[in-house]
Amino acid sequence: MSFSPLDSALTGPLFVSPAMRAVFGDEARLAAMLAFETALARAQAEAGIADVALPDALSAITPADFDMTSLGVETALAGVPVIPFVRQLREMLPPPLASDLHKGATTQDVLDTALVIQIRDALKVLAPDLKALVEALHLRAQEHAHSLCAGRTYGQHAAPVSFGFKLAIWLAGICDALDALDAARPQALRLSLAGPVGTLAGMGGPDQAFAIRARMAESLGLTDTPLPWHARRGGLARLADALRQLLSALAHMAGDLAHLASTEVGEIAEPHQPGRGGSSAMPHKRNPVSCTVILAASHQARGLADAFDEAAIGAHERPAGAWHGEWHVLPTLLGLASGALREARVLAERMEIDVTRMRANLDATRGLLFADAASALLARDMGTAEAKAAVTRAADRVRAERIDLIDALSAETGRDRATLAPAFSPEPAIAAAAAHIPLLEAPVARARAQIDRLG
Repeated sequence: MSFSPLDSALTGPLFVSPAMRAVFGDEARLAAMLAFETALARAQAEAGIADVALPDALSAITPADFDMTSLGVETALAGVPVIPFVRQLREMLPPPLASDLHKGATTQDVLDTALVIQIRDALKVLAPDLKALVEALHLRAQEHAHSLCAGRTYGQHAAPVSFGFKLAIWLAGICDALDALDAARPQALRLSLAGPVGTLAGMGGPDQAFAIRARMAESLGLTDTPLPWHARRGGLARLADALRQLLSALAHMAGDLAHLASTEVGEIAEPHQPGRGGSSAMPHKRNPVSCTVILAASHQARGLADAFDEAAIGAHERPAGAWHGEWHVLPTLLGLASGALREARVLAERMEIDVTRMRANLDATRGLLFADAASALLARDMGTAEAKAAVTRAADRVRAERIDLIDALSAETGRDRATLAPAFSPEPAIAAAAAHIPLLEAPVARARAQIDRLG
């Protein structure tokens, strides 16, 4: 039985990558918990408060050595998996070593640090698709810097832009999200070692305790934090919000592309392969699968990230329920991000772009896209207010009489077509749009460095 589409054998492959599923599998969690206990034992052995043989003994134990069924049954009784985990782990150790296991640590230390280790691995999984996505969008923005298409506001034709400009805006949004993710990453990837109430009282005095924590953080490659974060969840909350922002940026691209792929517009198409995007009833259909996966992920992400608002309230040294509620959030967000990025990469690298259809669609509103340019031209000798009023009246005639804007303006103002023609040239609009493409260089360079830090 599966309660989540991400875990389902049927729908999981649609929404999450196999590599990400492995990162958050039960064996990976046990491996991360073992890494915590081994690093703790090593740091304490170096400090002289644990047997020097304990780290090597722990290193020889693998997730396969645990009785997973028993761990699940006992977790339901204990309320957390660490209690049965530590019990089974002690049973695998010689008695002299077992008494030094888990010394001074608490359940939340183990689970929070294990989650952080899994998050670090998950971010590495995202890195290749992120890199490919940024590079593909950057390249195609340059290729289509001068490919004329309709700019749309409120779903309607507004003024001409280039398709490269659209790509640049999508890419800039992704770069903004990467800024947030890069800022959140070190705040999230922190060791948790604070003991039962956060004071580390069970580790032989503050100086020794702080030294053990610093050594352990170094061993695991995590950030050391001077104060406990059992009830301070801001670091993970910022990561959740950055992932939500990333999925929103991908959804902006996917939503636009789904519209551009619609029958009436037809300016792009998702890359096709037999069986992709089909219908059980309509054999002609090629539904936008990639866009659908991305948009679905973004819909879910908003609610998931909000779960940290409740956790941030906390309660004394550890709340009831809020922490457990977090367990559903970041694995799911990272899973959704893996599937969404996979599909976004497919779109960026392989979507079919119909530049001819883009130009043809400009004629759908009979020149109304050039209304702003026409108003600016007429304002030179009519004044801004009068020119705008004249263009508005002419636009009404275009809709009512089904004539072109240039003819309606000629009738409205008495100017001949030759006088009005410069306002209907697409070249100024293309040049203005294309001028933005070089501005991508700085955010793309920054994004490359940020992605490298993830990997």
